[in-house]
Amino acid sequence: MLLARYAALALPLAMAALPVYVYVPKLYADEGGMGLAVVGTVLLITRAFDAIQDPVIGWWSDRAAVRAGGRSGALVASVALLGVGVLGLFHPPGWPAGAGAAWLATCLVVTYLGFSIGTINYFAMGAEISDDYHQRTRVTATRSAAGVAGVLLAAVLPEVFGGDRGLAHGLATFSLVFTGALVAGAFLTTFGVPPSARVQAAARGTFSWRAIGRPLANRHFRWLLATFVASGVASAIPATLILFYVQDLLGRADLNGVFLCTYFAFAALGMPLWVRASRRLGKKGAWLLGMAMSIGAFVWAFLLGPGDVGAFAVVCALSGIAYGAELAIPPSLLADVAATTRSGPDGTGDASYFGFWQLAEKANLALAAGFALPVLALAGYRPGDAQAAMGDLSAMYALVPCLIKSGALAVLWLSPVDSAGAGQPRPSNGEFR
Repeated sequence: MLLARYAALALPLAMAALPVYVYVPKLYADEGGMGLAVVGTVLLITRAFDAIQDPVIGWWSDRAAVRAGGRSGALVASVALLGVGVLGLFHPPGWPAGAGAAWLATCLVVTYLGFSIGTINYFAMGAEISDDYHQRTRVTATRSAAGVAGVLLAAVLPEVFGGDRGLAHGLATFSLVFTGALVAGAFLTTFGVPPSARVQAAARGTFSWRAIGRPLANRHFRWLLATFVASGVASAIPATLILFYVQDLLGRADLNGVFLCTYFAFAALGMPLWVRASRRLGKKGAWLLGMAMSIGAFVWAFLLGPGDVGAFAVVCALSGIAYGAELAIPPSLLADVAATTRSGPDGTGDASYFGFWQLAEKANLALAAGFALPVLALAGYRPGDAQAAMGDLSAMYALVPCLIKSGALAVLWLSPVDSAGAGQPRPSNGEFR
């Protein structure tokens, strides 16, 4: 039951990200009458602020958790900010000319701040639930499966709620449903998960500003972060290009939703497999297996051509299962690494690590888009160009990620990251705490 109560907040948190990233630009450009250049500038500035604030939020979160004896207060604050921000984004008022950019920027800053505080503290809470090496993978896998369910809901509900009344109405209705789910999930998690003994034991610790960058002094963390960034960029490139690949290479843009749902559904269904694999092979071995499986799936994707719908559905299923390893294993390894440096006099707690982790995750998406799209443009590919899709697009979608993922696999193979869990407690009864 503890695991279920903890995972309750994962679903609404995951529901927030996709509509904000995917629908906000179109909503404000179409419905708000703002130019794409204005919308793009606001998004660029607010997303840059969102990324650089994460390490500071991680440091502050550990400090606040030590003083309060738990992370519930930070989670409650994050829910309030995130709920207000999303409601504001999707219920824009009528404004005079020029006021839309200010409203959009304000709502995005509030939304990003609430999401970052919530995610960092929520992930840190998961790292603190258990000191058992294998239980940590159960925690991250269950949380990730609930998160995938939230992504699927966020992909479907705005269109369903919009119906004949349009996307703006669908997003406005979605924001109300999301806020209710967010409050319910936060209630179950904050009141259902007791404060960690690890945080309570650190109550006498002192936190200085110098502690913000202290996670980077941890050798195991540097190896893990390097692997995560390389593997994350390799995964983000196909995510950036999949709609172009389906439209111009397969010629079936009408099946975009089917392929995406297949990918995420198999990612969630594969979670129990990775929990078992980590017990048999160790976390490092399980992640290596997941990377190898992803490479195999995308090599196959490179060989596909127009109309290969069934084969690509299988590629989506296999790569989705492999993606489940990316969701379940790395955060569990990070929890192992963070556990070697308890919150205390050095001022380094779990949220400090997850602050840098969130920064890296956001950087992965930016690096993938900033690399793949300009390179394709320089190579001569243009959306709608089926001839170029057979060469340039196919190689960038499938082969380039395989090369980068192979590099990540080599880094992980050489790294000492899994040794961070050696010698940690393994309760024989399989229960948390």
